[in-house]
Amino acid sequence: MQLRITPTIEDHRVAKLAALAIGIHVLESILPSPIPGVKPGLANIVTLIVFLLYGLNSAVWVSLLRVLVGSLIIGTFLSPTFVLSLSGAIASIGVLLIISKLERLEISAIGIATLMALVHVMSQFIVVYVFFIPHNAVFSILPIMMTAALIFGFFNGILAQKITERIRL
Repeated sequence: MQLRITPTIEDHRVAKLAALAIGIHVLESILPSPIPGVKPGLANIVTLIVFLLYGLNSAVWVSLLRVLVGSLIIGTFLSPTFVLSLSGAIASIGVLLIISKLERLEISAIGIATLMALVHVMSQFIVVYVFFIPHNAVFSILPIMMTAALIFGFFNGILAQKITERIRL
């Protein structure tokens, strides 16, 4: 007896959206940054749109595939960069999980993206401190990074909200 596994429509959708997120992730990795480590997180917009349109399960797949495959393409798999990217993605997924459980809480795409960005950065600082640089001086740049996260999260939320509105029309 042969076991046949046929991909579902959702599997195809997740694969296409993950490919989009991976492409953005790879492009973003080659963009110059005025402050080392500061990136706009444009690939996270795809994760948020997937969450808003298709739910938590699809968003988790898109996010984790983006980090895994993106790191393989860029050449950072299992490096500190990969660990930081994965920790940020997991923290952002945690935000989406909490929001999905709070059915009565109405929060905009802007609010969700901002929370995701802030938690993403905070989780990365915790990972850096615990695993790589266990010194309090690490946190001296936290205000700069959190400010960048706040700004990029806000603008990414606006983009996600506008795109989601257009897709729903």
